[in-house]
Order: sequence, then structure tokens, then C-alpha cells
Amino acid sequence: MPQIEAEGFSFTYSGSSSPSIRGLSLEIEEGEFVLLTGPSGCGKTTFCRCLNGLIPNFYAGRWEGGFRVCGLDVSKAKTHELARLVGHVFQNPENQLFSLSVEREVALGPENLGLPREEIRERVEWAMEAAGISGLRDLAPYELSGGQQQRVAIASVLAMRPEILVLDEPTSFLDPKSAKAILETVAELNEELDMTVILVEHRLDLASRLVDRVLVMNGGELALDGSPREVFGKAAHLLGIGLPKVTLLFEMLREDGLEVEIPIRVEEASAILRRLLG
Repeated sequence: MPQIEAEGFSFTYSGSSSPSIRGLSLEIEEGEFVLLTGPSGCGKTTFCRCLNGLIPNFYAGRWEGGFRVCGLDVSKAKTHELARLVGHVFQNPENQLFSLSVEREVALGPENLGLPREEIRERVEWAMEAAGISGLRDLAPYELSGGQQQRVAIASVLAMRPEILVLDEPTSFLDPKSAKAILETVAELNEELDMTVILVEHRLDLASRLVDRVLVMNGGELALDGSPREVFGKAAHLLGIGLPKVTLLFEMLREDGLEVEIPIRVEEASAILRRLLG
């Protein structure tokens, strides 16, 4: 059974005349690392809100079709049920960090689950180690850099041991070096824990080298679905997607008549050029 499954799903917010998502049908299997992208207003955030039950429990509107997460019908499931399965890291970490120390922040979720003290301690240590923040345990979140705050947010979600990790543009407030480090950390978690990851991201140069699958939404519909190599072509460019620069370069070479495969990584591009130049 797919871990996430939408079948003819549409959702229209109350007060809106146009659906934010229309006729969405897709399946996401356990352990996939999925990049969700598309122009602003295409339905990405709405999709993420469905995963953790914010829709329809907190955002009212007209629901059509089916949407299931880990076998639960989202239209009927309670928010606390989905919160145990889906961890959500928001765009700005300051919006979800409010404890007086990093350690207390990471412990908050397991404490709210009513877990035994020893299990809480074990989860906190594991999550901080996984996110690379063990040395920050006694600092207050407001003392940290943006990249460190994002790692704390990820650790606080990991301590809940979710089956699905959702990250809504986690690098928006970060410099390129910090963004690269965060995405590589997420990729390691996906590989080591076989955790399903849904990443909403516009920095495709960084994300494309790490993910298994790319979903491109446009106007509330699923426009493209496939591997990065399959999706990052001319069709995605026409939808206004900020393709990786190396992909754009080789698209231009193909338009000029040079028969070359489309690379995703700079290393691939370098190897292709070396072969062409003999």
C-alpha cells in the first residue's frame, strides 16, 4: 500500500471560487525522497497541509476525492493521529521554536506524547545527534544562526519518530552554505532511516542532486512527475520552474544541435564535456 495516496483529490478554501488543488492523483511509497516544486500559488502548501491534517481540521473548505496517509483517510482522521505519523518543518524555524534551550525544545514533542522519562531522554539524544546539534543543547534557540535553528526544528520533529518528514522551503532564510548542509542532512536521514521525505523547495540546484523524484505542480494540478532527469527539461522550464543552471546550459546546447544527455549535477556535466572534447 502506498504511504501517501491521492485519488481525484480537489480542495477549495472557504471563500474561494477556484480550487487550490484539482483532480490530483498520485502515490508516494515509503522511503521516497520527493521534491515538490512549482510556481507560487500552484498548490504546494495546500498539499502539505493535507498531509498533517491541517486540512480539513483547521482550514475549512470543499473536499472532493480521496486522500490517505499511512492508510488513514485524512478527511476523517484526527490531527493528533496524523501528528504521530507526519512531522512538519516550516519555512521559518523561528515560528516553531520557543523553549529556553535546544534540549528542552527537542524534548517537547515526546513529552506531549506522554512517553516515559527514559524514552524521552533516548529520543532527544538520538534526534540531536542525527541533526548534528548535540553541542548546542544548553543554548537558547534565539542565540543560534538560521542554519542551526533549522537543525533544531528538524531535531524536534525527528524526536517524534514520524514516518514522513515534510519540509516546506526549509532553506528560504539560509545562505547557500547553510542550505547545502541542511539538505544533505535531510538526505542522510532519508537514506539511513528509510524515512519518506517531502521537500518543498525552489533551490533546485541544491535539491536535484539528492532527491529520487520530482513533482511539479501548476495551477493546482500535477503537471510533471518523474526522476529529476526526466522532469528538468523544456516542459518544466516553460512552467516557470527555476531549473538547475547546468541543466539549462545543456538545454541550450541541444537547441543548437548538439546531441547530449541532460545532466543534473555539475560533475555529470564535466564528464560529458570531457567526452565531447576527447
